[in-house]
Amino acid sequence: TVAHYPRGKIVMTAPAVLPIVGEVPFRETTKETLLEFWYDAQKKSGVEINTGERVERIENVGDGFAVVTAKATYRTRNVLLAIGRRGTPRKLGVPGEDLPKVVYRLIDPEQYRGRRVVVTGGGDSALEAATSIAAEPDTSVVLVYRGEAFTRAKPANRDRVERAQQDGRLDVMLRSNIKAIAENCVTIARETELCEIENDDVIICAGGVLPTKMLREMGIAVETKFGTP
Repeated sequence: TVAHYPRGKIVMTAPAVLPIVGEVPFRETTKETLLEFWYDAQKKSGVEINTGERVERIENVGDGFAVVTAKATYRTRNVLLAIGRRGTPRKLGVPGEDLPKVVYRLIDPEQYRGRRVVVTGGGDSALEAATSIAAEPDTSVVLVYRGEAFTRAKPANRDRVERAQQDGRLDVMLRSNIKAIAENCVTIARETELCEIENDDVIICAGGVLPTKMLREMGIAVETKFGTP
């Protein structure tokens, strides 16, 4: 997850002491510094990491498990699931969403320098993407959100949005939804009106679809508190 953060992203955490790793001394740091710390911890601990290898299923076998990936099957007595809450990106289901200009996370704000960008979403990822790109020279950034306020985002990110608005670097469209995406424009529904804005890139930060099906197939009980399982 950290590796997918935008370049230079500020990571807010708390100091902790972890087994094998020892002290994690950070309270506020950058993506790059945190990654360097974890890579160093990996080397010291000797933990083997296989990247680019997706787990397809986990089966109960005797007194342990068989972890089946696209490349191999691993037998183990225990499995630790550390898959986070993000899941696979949630799509809007609108025309044009399959265009190459549409992505689901921000990697490097600099790549949008001088471009017209629409970001949609109301959480921290959306606000961080919008304000990071808005800080780049010659960009035009519009943040689109269906809600009336960014209540789910951290106060620090809400403050960044407000400052960017006041500086004239960011336009915010609340109570709005993307209805269609075209090569050079985006159609947005704002309450009862439709508007079309010129656009080069779209970043969708609409959360993720949880791996509920896979978890249940593993035999893990999943309780749905609200929403769709």
